[in-house]
Amino acid sequence: MPSKKIALIFVCCMAAWLAACGDESVDRHPGQPVKNRQAVFNKMLQTKDGMGTVMREHEIYDGKIFLEQARELQRLSREPWPYFTPDSNYAPTRAKPLVWEKPAEFGEAQHDLGDATALLVKAAEADDLKAIRSAFKEVEIACRSCHNKFRNAIPLR
Repeated sequence: MPSKKIALIFVCCMAAWLAACGDESVDRHPGQPVKNRQAVFNKMLQTKDGMGTVMREHEIYDGKIFLEQARELQRLSREPWPYFTPDSNYAPTRAKPLVWEKPAEFGEAQHDLGDATALLVKAAEADDLKAIRSAFKEVEIACRSCHNKFRNAIPLR
């Protein structure tokens, strides 16, 4: 009998956990702007992380591959912004209301990232590893600055 109670408690706990996780992480709004911008940011992160392993010397630098990644990051850096529509401040967003309250400042952060990725591409085209390292740091600074100001931390459950 006790094992049936334990099993029932386990099943109930799992159902509650799944219910708590389910709806909040799904974007059910028309056009799915939150889902779309999060997908772009994830691609940006993957691209930047790949470049970061080279910058931390965990992988060998290959100028041709790095240039492709820099160009991809620059392309991706333009994509998420149209998905920050006025009606897209809902769960599962992690954007702070400041995105919509101070659009000019948010626009400046977007331009900072664009400028930093352009500088990275220019350094990668020149195949100048010292300039690439410096430009990559500027990309990281632009990302961190925007996240600190306009993005909430991952909520704890």
